[in-house]
Amino acid sequence: MTEEQRNLSPAKALLVVEATIDPAVEAAWNQWYDATHLPAILACPHFEAGARYVNEERGSRRYLTVYRLSSPEAIGTPEFAHARGWEQFKDRVHSSTRLYRLAGEAKP
Repeated sequence: MTEEQRNLSPAKALLVVEATIDPAVEAAWNQWYDATHLPAILACPHFEAGARYVNEERGSRRYLTVYRLSSPEAIGTPEFAHARGWEQFKDRVHSSTRLYRLAGEAKP
């Protein structure tokens, strides 16, 4: 690990999204998420970075996306309200979303 990597400041907040997708639409959902949804969310104010992960256990897959935010206010912007959601996949996705603030930081 480089010195620069060790000295990265922690995010002010993280938005964590977990999702299970109907296997019948999973390939199309993955393409839409990577090409359309993720870039739209990352273009919203206060979103600094985002990465998707997948867990494959017992023949099923769960997806996790972690977004680095410069402020918890990110989830209250009109841009985020417009970009969030599962669009044509809304009936085929089971998800949960959680916002984590840096411990010790005051609530907005």
